[in-house]
Amino acid sequence: MYDPIAAAHVDQAITSRRSIRRFLPKPVPKKTVEELLAIAARAPSGTNVQPWKVYALAGHAKDALCAAILDRHNTVGMDGREFDYYPTEWADPWLSRRRKIGLDLYGLLGIGKDEKVRMKEQAGRNYLFFDAPVGFIFTMDRQLGRGMFIDYGMFLGNLMTAARARGLDTCAQAAFADYHQTIRQVLGIPENELVVCGMSLGYADNAAPENKLVTEREPVEKFTEFRGF
Repeated sequence: MYDPIAAAHVDQAITSRRSIRRFLPKPVPKKTVEELLAIAARAPSGTNVQPWKVYALAGHAKDALCAAILDRHNTVGMDGREFDYYPTEWADPWLSRRRKIGLDLYGLLGIGKDEKVRMKEQAGRNYLFFDAPVGFIFTMDRQLGRGMFIDYGMFLGNLMTAARARGLDTCAQAAFADYHQTIRQVLGIPENELVVCGMSLGYADNAAPENKLVTEREPVEKFTEFRGF
């Protein structure tokens, strides 16, 4: 039965989600994190495989990982990614969208297009989980097919939506996959697990200029072909 009030709450949780890049130091209780993960795990997966594996980090455990990745980021550089997330060659419309979000973010932060040091510093904030009290690292067994990334995406979407329903914010971060070896060493992740991505969880610092970024979406008619309606 359609419940317009329930639908409005769900819609609000989905449409209010943004990638937050600065969080308040307010802690998130372990019980809340457990609730969010239990809800996220209701995501569908092919033949109920449930490909997700989660490392939930807070306190010293999170700080140790952040320090190790930042040290690598500021010295040697990336470990390299184990799978292709972005295309090897960019073309429009995707290239224009990518450039726009970068320009919009740097504009809010007052970073000029030639300020490479400040750009690298901002990129490095990924590896602090943007100061969020909780950080996630997500992995998947290498035996599983690449189609399982679809299932994983639904799990991550559930997690972010459930967080918004509780007044929490997130930032899904593919950037962590660039430091999979460092992450593996610090967290003791076995070789059979592929580092998929990370995520920050906490309460948004609404005074931060970077959190004023709201990305655009294409209208439905631009990405949908209706047939037989």
